[in-house]
Amino acid sequence: MSTSLFGTRIIAAPMAGGTSTTRFVEAVHRSGGLGFLAAGYKTVAAMRDEVQAAKSAGIRFGVNVFMPDRRHLQPSAEALARLEQYRESLGSDASRYGVDVPPLTLDDDDAWQGKIDELLLDPVELVSFTFGLPGADVVGKLRQAGSMVLATVTSRAEAEFAADLGVDALVVQHGSAGAHSGAFLAAGAPAVARSAAPSTTAELVREVRAAVGLPLIAAGALSDAAAVTSVLAAGAEAAQVGTALLRTDESGARQLHKDALGSDRFTETRPTRAFTGRYARALVNGFVRDHEDAPEGYPAIHHLTAPIRAAAAAAGDADRLNLWAGTGWRSARTGPLADVMDTLLAAD
Repeated sequence: MSTSLFGTRIIAAPMAGGTSTTRFVEAVHRSGGLGFLAAGYKTVAAMRDEVQAAKSAGIRFGVNVFMPDRRHLQPSAEALARLEQYRESLGSDASRYGVDVPPLTLDDDDAWQGKIDELLLDPVELVSFTFGLPGADVVGKLRQAGSMVLATVTSRAEAEFAADLGVDALVVQHGSAGAHSGAFLAAGAPAVARSAAPSTTAELVREVRAAVGLPLIAAGALSDAAAVTSVLAAGAEAAQVGTALLRTDESGARQLHKDALGSDRFTETRPTRAFTGRYARALVNGFVRDHEDAPEGYPAIHHLTAPIRAAAAAAGDADRLNLWAGTGWRSARTGPLADVMDTLLAAD
């Protein structure tokens, strides 16, 4: 299998919230892979500092940017009422730790334009987008600046939409992937929950490969060499892994999260909107079970639950923390990242 485009068959997923640190991305590079810094939840200045640190380290890397969803930034009266009801429902969770549920935040676009401006001013090798697609003008400007542009898609329809914008490659994310779904065309549950959806990542790759001619990066439950081999055989140029690297020494994930992935206490994962208002696959804990009816509304709900999640982490309470995990979480290993990468890179 050729790896000429990305220089490797293993790409580390951009894991926002503190996991994909510069140290983590550098360790991925030193181990033969390619990592992405996660610009999500960061200020422009913080993103700039991480980019400069990675460049100073002399490593190959990319930057992932969240696309703002204007529907959520300007919700209808009905959607706003649902968000207020959800806010009220979080009172008992907050009282556990003596924290308050903040007022609704509706105007957070994750400094979208500032991050694009910075990436045009100081280009990086690869820029990927999640939660939607930028305009063709943004794609063109980034490519002109020297960046390869990648779009995250979860279906054939999204892949065709992205290809029409002129992106260079696609990250094909199956619903088995941990953390947030990148779905942007289909409403409701992630594609994996719909009866007609491909049942495996390899099947989704084959479906997208038949529709578009762009290079593909497969993502979703790629926790071992056999899984990596399956998506490469299906037509992917590389496999993107996240959960498989979460427990490694270099991962910036909370120790509480790392320990939960190895605990017999947790027995399943499920897509949930409870923590952020956008479907994300997590280990099923008390918070997920208590808020199965969480409405759509990202990042408003992310801000509502932030104090609860921070307090739960400080208290060592995994029952109220967002424990992102793909369906292959049981294969996640502790120890040096290089050891896990060696196993994944050994795929035929």
